[in-house]
Amino acid sequence: MNQNIKIPFVDLYPQYEELQTEIDMAIKDIITRSDFITGPTVEKFEKSICEYTGSEDCASIGSGTNALVCALKALGIGPGHQVMTVGHTFVSTTEAIVNVGATPVFVDIDEFYHLDVSKLQLADTLKAILFVDLYGQTPDIDKINAFAKKFNLQVIEDAAQSFGAEYKGKKVGSLVDLTCFSFNPVKNLGAMGDAGAVTGSKEFIDKVRMYRDHGRKTKFEYDTVGYNARIDNLQAVVVQAKLKKIDEWLDQKRLICRRYTRLLDGVVKCPKEAPWSKHSYYVYVIETPDGTRDQLQAFLKDKGIATNVHYKHPTHKTKAFQDGTVLPRTEYVCNNIVSLPCYHTLPEHHQDFIIKAIKEFYGN
Repeated sequence: MNQNIKIPFVDLYPQYEELQTEIDMAIKDIITRSDFITGPTVEKFEKSICEYTGSEDCASIGSGTNALVCALKALGIGPGHQVMTVGHTFVSTTEAIVNVGATPVFVDIDEFYHLDVSKLQLADTLKAILFVDLYGQTPDIDKINAFAKKFNLQVIEDAAQSFGAEYKGKKVGSLVDLTCFSFNPVKNLGAMGDAGAVTGSKEFIDKVRMYRDHGRKTKFEYDTVGYNARIDNLQAVVVQAKLKKIDEWLDQKRLICRRYTRLLDGVVKCPKEAPWSKHSYYVYVIETPDGTRDQLQAFLKDKGIATNVHYKHPTHKTKAFQDGTVLPRTEYVCNNIVSLPCYHTLPEHHQDFIIKAIKEFYGN
């Protein structure tokens, strides 16, 4: 093992260090005022998300998973409905569909790791499409929206990994019926615990607000069965502080990731940037030659380089959700991908060390 180099997969402390005074003051203010849930702090935060994304309205939520559940409920999706989605995603995408009583219909992915729009087809009780901006960029949303409009379907965007990304010059968050964000600490825009948001039209967001707060329309009026899915104000002020830095941080990440691609493409298969999308690079994922992923990870670990896999098991193959679906591209990818460190403060000499190690492993 290399004793001199230790490169973590993610390093969150520099974000806090850069904004420490502002974050500490905001947290102290919340504690001093005992202002922990809802109210003006959350309203200010939601307005900031609207201004950034260009969305009509925003409901902050306790987590990205809660955001998906409340969005599905707000669109009237439940038992007897099918929702088209992908198997190559974090489990919460599928989990949310099942938890509202609907049935996932799995579709394979394309070269950008997105729902393959060429495989869209109408199912018997299809009610919605829930696509995923995996790794930080969008699929071809216009084509998805056109298919949905033709068959009167709702469209939900799982943008847990793509805050700050763009589609044809527009920020993610205002392009479909409802967009769901996660502000989990490891996301590009992260809280110090779980947090999320849903953006969309006021009509739908009013329903999301009702579902996130026990199903109540006013303090004492409960119109439906809801959830305890509100964001807490401590998380709201942390994300609010980081929001002003997100574009700068993303630009720095893009430079690092494009440098990886420039120096590693051909040694391994590097990610492609879709022509319609401005990538936010939540993670930088490479495809390794057949059967070498685990050995590469072990080799890098021995050199002090941490890696990860997003994701090792497609959800349609897990015990919880398996339904016999076969998705060749998804299953191939899950066996061969690995994620490299790519946080915005990753120094160039660490980048060089990672690149050199991968080339060494493959004999380049």
